[in-house]
Amino acid sequence: MRTGMRRLAAFSLMAVGTFSVESATAADWARFRGPNGSGVSADEAAIPAEWSDSKNLQWKADLPGPGSSSPIVIGDRVFVTSWSGYADGGADEGSLDSLQRHLVCLDRKTGKQLWKSTVDAKLPEESYRGMFAENGYASHTPVSDGEIVVAFFGKSGVYGYDLDGKELWQADAGENLDQRGWGSASSPILFQDKVIVTASVESHSVIALDKKTGKQVWKQEADGFGSTWGTPVVAGNGDDAEIVIGVPYEVWALNPANGKLKWYCEAMPSNSMCSSVVEKDGVIYGVESGPGGGGSIAIKSGGKGDVSQSGKLWSGGDRSRIDTPVVHDGLLYYVSSGVVSCIDAKTGDRVYQGRLSGGSAGGRGGEERAAEQDRGGRPGEGGGRFGSFGGGRGGRGGGQDYSSPIIADGKLIFARRSGDVFVVKLGREFEQLAVNRFESGSGDFHATPAVSDGQLFIRSSKTLYCVSEAK
Repeated sequence: MRTGMRRLAAFSLMAVGTFSVESATAADWARFRGPNGSGVSADEAAIPAEWSDSKNLQWKADLPGPGSSSPIVIGDRVFVTSWSGYADGGADEGSLDSLQRHLVCLDRKTGKQLWKSTVDAKLPEESYRGMFAENGYASHTPVSDGEIVVAFFGKSGVYGYDLDGKELWQADAGENLDQRGWGSASSPILFQDKVIVTASVESHSVIALDKKTGKQVWKQEADGFGSTWGTPVVAGNGDDAEIVIGVPYEVWALNPANGKLKWYCEAMPSNSMCSSVVEKDGVIYGVESGPGGGGSIAIKSGGKGDVSQSGKLWSGGDRSRIDTPVVHDGLLYYVSSGVVSCIDAKTGDRVYQGRLSGGSAGGRGGEERAAEQDRGGRPGEGGGRFGSFGGGRGGRGGGQDYSSPIIADGKLIFARRSGDVFVVKLGREFEQLAVNRFESGSGDFHATPAVSDGQLFIRSSKTLYCVSEAK
């Protein structure tokens, strides 16, 4: 056990609020990676395997600035964040005094902007250079339950809005900067009456806010949160519910009512946690690599205290630096260095590995850099030299992939940084169905796609695209 990593019992606790009922529908893609962060679409509408500028593209919309956050879909609206005013052309130019973040609401049928809320940056902020240029100022995906939509803008705070863009409340989550210069990226989630915010860099904490008022309900601090970039998931129901998050060396489950630690499990030996864990049928899965090592794990949820022996179902040597895995029909899939890996979710045994093929030139850059990370390098070290966020078509193709795979309509869909989006058939044998790209596109494709009711939403640093079967 790493000293100082697991010391939640000493955290201060505050009063607990009451619960309410969420109103998002099954077809909505309401948070990072959709339903409970699973990456799996809950509806059965058909999604095309092929698209381009001239095929199955319903609309595309220019965004008010770059960003790597993912879109979410609530009813007839799409929400996404971006930034402008400083370094929005892909270089360290202009003044940080002009930096602004935006929450943008688009009509899902047409791509027309319905409203935009703008927040001035709280200074001082990170400078746009090095690894931070790989991350940027809009990496946290918003979340909604159909009643409110919440955006997290790092040290500039957490903001709650109604669906028409009226600001309801604002809350601080801390003002620290990342001494490594990597920035933060964990996305908020909504559970019952609370907004759960992983303020990793900002205050090394997980914070629960009342979703109606933004008032802090509880806050838990730990050194491990400072090296966490993943987003929590929920396991269990009612009084047995848990907020589960991967941190360096361990996986933790918190009580959503008060933030107290329910259980912990020794996990992947890495001193940072960039990916998120996923939950399926009461089992928590994680895959990670990075400085210190890495690996894969399956843990039975619902335990108490140290479950490193009693709760661990299997552990393995599978490693993936940034992307979060996806579990479906007894199989766990993840993508790393341009290779799709499929393992048996029950045993952890490898089913296959298949290399993604085709697409634009230059994709090997991500594979080579990922291999460097597996040897212990910093994730994305040297960032900014590969045309991050908007260098045009010349900047696409090199560097680490940052998106995660999703599953919809019997297909695994994965967007590479270059703009190549691969479609792979689900099952125990690797079969690539297609590789697609928008030839008119530019910028990097860091965001994880969203899917809802037969529509696929793909975000580049400059543009949001809506793909669906031609009617």
